[in-house]
This record gives sequence, structure tokens and C-alpha cells, in this order.
Amino acid sequence: MAQLVERRIRLRSINNHIACKICKGYLIDATTVTECLHTFCKSCLVKHLEENNTCPICSIVIHQSHPLQYISFDRTMQDIVYKLVPNLMEVELSREREFYRVRGLPNPKDIPLQNLDLNSEDLQHDPHAASDYHRQDEQVNVCLECISANLRALKRRYIRCSAQATILHLKKFIAMKILNGMDQYREIDILCNEELLGKDHTLKFVVVTRWRFQNAPLTLQYRPKIDI
Repeated sequence: MAQLVERRIRLRSINNHIACKICKGYLIDATTVTECLHTFCKSCLVKHLEENNTCPICSIVIHQSHPLQYISFDRTMQDIVYKLVPNLMEVELSREREFYRVRGLPNPKDIPLQNLDLNSEDLQHDPHAASDYHRQDEQVNVCLECISANLRALKRRYIRCSAQATILHLKKFIAMKILNGMDQYREIDILCNEELLGKDHTLKFVVVTRWRFQNAPLTLQYRPKIDI
């Protein structure tokens, strides 16, 4: 029987694979360019794409006019970085809490479960609803407006959901409400300020990059991909 040999690998030997090529630090909110699969910190990449439409490493054109629609959060890479680098996650959480503390704002991740309505209908049917529905996340108020005569408007166009929800989640929600089913979401486009939004954009990302100087709620418009 073959004997397993334990081999220790120094972190510095793999730093090049888990570090952002823009800030040179470990990846935080790892975000990958879908055209070339190069990965960066989300904040670093978004700042770069505000002035450029090319990848910072290989210079490939991501998109001529809307490069932010072709980047995606890389959860697998971020999990790998947090597991490899000791205390990195704890340090980032501490910095996040300090950010909210200095500004006198409550950190959404520190809201205790006791603040939830434990007698609500959702929790009675599903005891795990508190975590499944991300009620401790930062919340975003959204107004969904239909801008096509060929698509039915929602009866209730105001929703409140986690800032971590994506445009894809909203597309599936709209499809479930007004089309034949959730699987019809590909037939819907969602826009903000007349700009088409990528399916992997989180609502937090949309608020920061498209709506930061506007009053709540975040207003998004939806339409069929092809008007008939």
C-alpha cells in the first residue's frame, strides 16, 4: 500500500496566485473578468474599469461600453484565499465593523437574531428562514418599473431584500410573478438609469456604482429582451 507523504507548502510560494495584481494584496471580494478569467479585488477592478475597458493584466477589451457587465464575483477563489491566509477573514470583518462604527452606522452583520419576528409566518413554516432569507444582511429598497407595453406590470412593485441579492435573483422573481415560471427569466432585461445591468451584479454594487447620489428606493426598470 502506498504511503501518503505530508508536504508543507510555504504561503509565499503561492502568493502570486491569490494576490490582486492591482493592489498587490490578498484578494478581497475576488472578482473575475469573464472574457479572460483574470481575478482581482472587486474594488480594485471596478475603480480600474471606471476609466478603462480592458483587463489590467492582458489588456483584452472586456467590452467597448459596458465592461462592468462582464465581471463576476468568484466565490470559490475567495473561499480558497480565506482558507489559505491565516486571520484574513477576521481582519476584514474587523475593518468592516470599524467602517460602520466611525460613521455611526449599525453593521448589518451584527444585528442580533432576537430582532427578528420569531412568530412570523415564514419562520413557523421554516425554522431556518432567518438565515435563508438573509434578514441580517444590509437591506435595499427597490422599485421595479415595467417600461414595455408588451410585459405585464407587477401588482406590487416595491420590494425590500438583501443587498447581496443579484440582478439574476430579481429577473427570476419577475419571471415567476408575471411570466409562465421562474425559468423564463432569460426573456427579461433589467436596467438602471437606462443602462443594462449584468446578471451577476449585486444590488449593493448597483447602489454604489449607479445610484449612490440618488434617494431611496433604488429604481430599476424591466422589459422583455425583444419588444414584439
